[in-house]
Amino acid sequence: MHHGPTDRYAVVGNPENRRVTLFTRAVRRAGLPAPRVVPWTDVLRDDGAGFGSGETVRIDSPGENAEVDRILRGVDDPTRVEGGPRWYARFTAAVRTLRGGVRLDDPGDLDVLFDKRRCHGVLAAAGVPVPESPTSGGGTAVRGWEDVRSLMEAHGMPRVFLKPAHGSSASGVVAVETAGRGRVRATTSVETAAGGALHNSLRVRRVTGEREVAALVDALAPERLHVERWWPKASLGDGRAADLRVVVVAGRATHAVVRTSRSPMTNLHLGGQRGDLAAAVAAAGENWAAALETAERAAACFPGTLCVGVDLLPAVGWQRFAVAEVNAFGDLLPGLTGLPGSGAEGLDTYAAQVAAVRQRRHPRQVRPRREHHARSHHATA
Repeated sequence: MHHGPTDRYAVVGNPENRRVTLFTRAVRRAGLPAPRVVPWTDVLRDDGAGFGSGETVRIDSPGENAEVDRILRGVDDPTRVEGGPRWYARFTAAVRTLRGGVRLDDPGDLDVLFDKRRCHGVLAAAGVPVPESPTSGGGTAVRGWEDVRSLMEAHGMPRVFLKPAHGSSASGVVAVETAGRGRVRATTSVETAAGGALHNSLRVRRVTGEREVAALVDALAPERLHVERWWPKASLGDGRAADLRVVVVAGRATHAVVRTSRSPMTNLHLGGQRGDLAAAVAAAGENWAAALETAERAAACFPGTLCVGVDLLPAVGWQRFAVAEVNAFGDLLPGLTGLPGSGAEGLDTYAAQVAAVRQRRHPRQVRPRREHHARSHHATA
């Protein structure tokens, strides 16, 4: 079989990782040669990597590799929360050491996607509904609990989420609730070890009392905290809070999963569960198309990046939706096939990306767009 000059792929990733394996499988199933895999360890040790003009280059997650994490974060234990700012500086610098090729991930987009404060600011400026945030854009420094408490009072936010600006997979996230007379409690997966080191646990726990919450927030403050109003999420089934991960490929919402939880964090490794997508679509009714459009509008803020995973928060009643986060490496949904009407029916997230690249190179027809309903509005919940 003859392959065109741009039918060669390269992927920067951790060779042993399932992400690389799944992407390689998608490329091979498309009848193309297996991608050239450039390990993150080589990129970080050799100060970059070069690609041919005919290579299509995918950047994949540097996560789940202890050596890469040690180089980027500067800590030996992968469960540690600390080191986010160093990780961010080193990762974004490493991306800029990649030379040549046809890139599927824009370095400037990645700069924003891996800073929750900047990402929130870009989304808000584009009119994408997001939870209210006094740290949007990154101009407001949070030095500790006193700053958080002042922001909560100034903005009338009795319940907030605190997120390390460069964290992922709920690393370091704290949900804080206040009630009268100084009563404060927090929900988090962060545990403080002897000596003060902060670790991500697989167990969500409650922290009660202002002194205890203040100590935790003060310890997390060097991670550059992003503060958001706690969005009252819709429930599904037996009262479990629900949100959505929507994968957007080349501007189209192609895949979606529902995550449900009894805690404020719906991440599957923290006890969240996959929910019933059909039930969520039914609950949203005529608003489902607007939900997908909201995810597409969020992705459109990052035009140089082929694929993102958008975390959508449904408001109570499933009538409105806000964007919690946009994830550069949000496509790890093994075995999930595309949504009806998405153009990715029967394809997993990786095959959908390969198909989208081929469509760009060899445009044959314009896929019909879904029927959309009312546009979303700014989020005020």
